[in-house]
Amino acid sequence: MRKASFPKKILILVAILALPGFLYYLLTAKGKNRYKPLPFYGPKQVAKTGHKFHGEYIPDTIYHKLNDFKLTDQNGNEVSFKNFDKKIFIANFFYTGCPTVCSMVNKNVAELVYAYRKNPMVYFLTITVNPDKDKPAVLNEYAKQFEVTNKWLFLSGDTAATYNLARNGFLVDALKIPGKEDFIYSDKLILIDAEKRIRGYYSGTTTADITKLNDEIKVQIAEELRKVDKALY
Repeated sequence: MRKASFPKKILILVAILALPGFLYYLLTAKGKNRYKPLPFYGPKQVAKTGHKFHGEYIPDTIYHKLNDFKLTDQNGNEVSFKNFDKKIFIANFFYTGCPTVCSMVNKNVAELVYAYRKNPMVYFLTITVNPDKDKPAVLNEYAKQFEVTNKWLFLSGDTAATYNLARNGFLVDALKIPGKEDFIYSDKLILIDAEKRIRGYYSGTTTADITKLNDEIKVQIAEELRKVDKALY
């Protein structure tokens, strides 16, 4: 019986060792994408430039991009695009006085932060929609309930600039309800690629969406690595 099972063990071991290489081949065989790239969100326009594909001229597309921003993190440091040069980041909005939803979303973000703690390509930004109250010291205190690293920044800034960034940059709602200490804001986690384009929206309170985001972060990492590979060759 032992002799009969030995070849099976060898076959299983070979299969385990070969599988990652086979999957990589499927993704990169002959320099072609074998996976479906993530969509682009937001307005887009046709560029004056173009390229040829199989002899056919195809105009380039200009996709919506975030404008640069200047915000302050929980440690009092200024944050802008220069902090995320050629990096992927995931953004969400909240405020420290939020009763339940924000805590749920940020607990899910914390799990993602831990999952990508060793990946130098991925960062997380949590931006307050109540910057008048949520100064850096307040954000610092709030962040202590999570295992925060330098890959997860809690950000505050000028009210007008913050709301403009949410609505016209990330394309989500951000609004203070007049006469109340309450806010209209999105619970979405927003995936931004290395060129500051929106590649996905995910509910921060839904397990299925968090799982999808985790998977699609990996797809985006693969896309960014392919760009580097093409640049080298």
